Amino acid sequence: MNGAQALVAQLQAEGVDVVFGIPGGAVLPLYDALYGAPLRHVLVRHEQAAALAADGYARVTGRPGVCIATSGPGAMNLVTGLATSYMDSVPVVAITGNVATAVMGTDAFQEADTFGTTMPVTKHNYLVKDPADLLPVLAEAFEVARSGRPGPVLVDIPKDVFLAPVGDSLAEAAGNRRPWARNGRAPAPCEATVAAAARAIAGARQPVLYAGGGVITAGAADVLRSLVEQAGIPVTTTLMALGSVPVDHPLFLGMPGMHGTYAANMALTETDCLIAVGARFDDRVTGRLAEFAPQAAVIHVDIDAAEHGKIRAPQFPIVADARDGLEALLKALDGLEHNGARREWIQRVQSWKQEHPLEYDRSAPEILPQAVIEEISRATGGDAVIVTGVGQHQMWTAMLYAWKRPRQLLTSGGLGTMGYSLPAAIGAKIARPGDLVVCVDGDGSFQMNVQELATVAEQNLPLKIFIINNGCHGMVRQWQQLFHGNRLSASVFAGNPDFVRLAEAYGIRGLRIDDPARLPAGVREALEYDGPVVVDCIVRQEENVLPMVPPGAALREMIER
Repeated sequence: MNGAQALVAQLQAEGVDVVFGIPGGAVLPLYDALYGAPLRHVLVRHEQAAALAADGYARVTGRPGVCIATSGPGAMNLVTGLATSYMDSVPVVAITGNVATAVMGTDAFQEADTFGTTMPVTKHNYLVKDPADLLPVLAEAFEVARSGRPGPVLVDIPKDVFLAPVGDSLAEAAGNRRPWARNGRAPAPCEATVAAAARAIAGARQPVLYAGGGVITAGAADVLRSLVEQAGIPVTTTLMALGSVPVDHPLFLGMPGMHGTYAANMALTETDCLIAVGARFDDRVTGRLAEFAPQAAVIHVDIDAAEHGKIRAPQFPIVADARDGLEALLKALDGLEHNGARREWIQRVQSWKQEHPLEYDRSAPEILPQAVIEEISRATGGDAVIVTGVGQHQMWTAMLYAWKRPRQLLTSGGLGTMGYSLPAAIGAKIARPGDLVVCVDGDGSFQMNVQELATVAEQNLPLKIFIINNGCHGMVRQWQQLFHGNRLSASVFAGNPDFVRLAEAYGIRGLRIDDPARLPAGVREALEYDGPVVVDCIVRQEENVLPMVPPGAALREMIER
């Protein structure tokens, strides 16, 4: 076999069933090998969408998503998608072609330094110049992507390596991989640290669990809930961890941070023992760092040792997979007597939830975006896979959808990639064809990858796409209103398309909802339609996402109304 044929066989050996990509000169040998192979190839319309579709596939399955791009502009177009996966610890393997080794460094046609460009936005990357290294590197790439703290890995392959023979024994070639030890599974949690942390939890009057995306990555939602219930600890989950605790759980406080709930933010402000699990103390969560949990002893469970002390120094650093760490804490807590004052703390945080609910003007004469999200949640019974873009609609969705389980919300958290929703939803639907997949996007974010409607139509994917159409970059407009004297500089649109007719141009059904009285029926009509549908929801432009912690403020300094 040549390198391209062997690569396709190795993808199958890794359990890959679908790849997302666009052909081009440097990867034509690979596409020739894909012709007739038992691998599904999804032709996207932009390479960024290939990376984001692979990301969406990986988030709903927990398995590495795979994307392919050619050299030069093709590989460069992957960068935003790879950075998205890198920031959110999502396992993706990107395969890029490059010019032949003989002309590398000569500014050959469509040559770019893919290796150097992608180094800062990948967990690891490779440039394969020796055909003998191709299969060992590819096997290692998958191991790196899914081990330890997951992340994207890129393998850059010159065209002549694709065409070169790689030997007769695929298994032998792949088996020559170098053992990956640089960021593999963390060692068992330190027993002494766990024991000390457990004593701190038991003695705490006002403990709070602060769960991040690492809980979902590690499949630890069930253990997290056991700790919450057995120790009687209120829990707040970041954007990336929504679904790890059902929203109707009595000890769930909601999402913390800039657009967090009053209960979550006040609990984090007043806690005396903060148990952070799989979270990285992101600035959008902490607000002014000096006033984030200022009186708390901090227990930090994270598989990435580099996260311990990076932002907040923990008194009890536990380097462990989130599941291992939580199980160790549960075991160490067994038999310890909890502080009796905790009952008063639980009553207090529950009163915060009751006295400061997430509210909006339900009597408004026009459709409010919050109402659209609530209606989608009601009509789907909180059971859909929801994929959002980035902006106001993302925060309203996080706040108001009735999350029930892990891997239910797909969204770009760390990088905040506008245009994420549609391609990621494509990846999610292909990975989970039996699940209802709903794409919620803003009119600004949606247009950044609107061309992928062609992919939806070509693949006949019955996605339900709701556009929260407020005629502007809503979050930018909100910040300009609140912090820049309402000087709306380049944030309001004058040239939005007719999204219904645009959908129809792609052969997709389009609907418009512009009357509050028609909202429930319109949402149901879209969800019940047998095929893809784009729903243009015309909403109030001036609506703001509240509560909000102003930039640089402490969590307790929320704007609520």
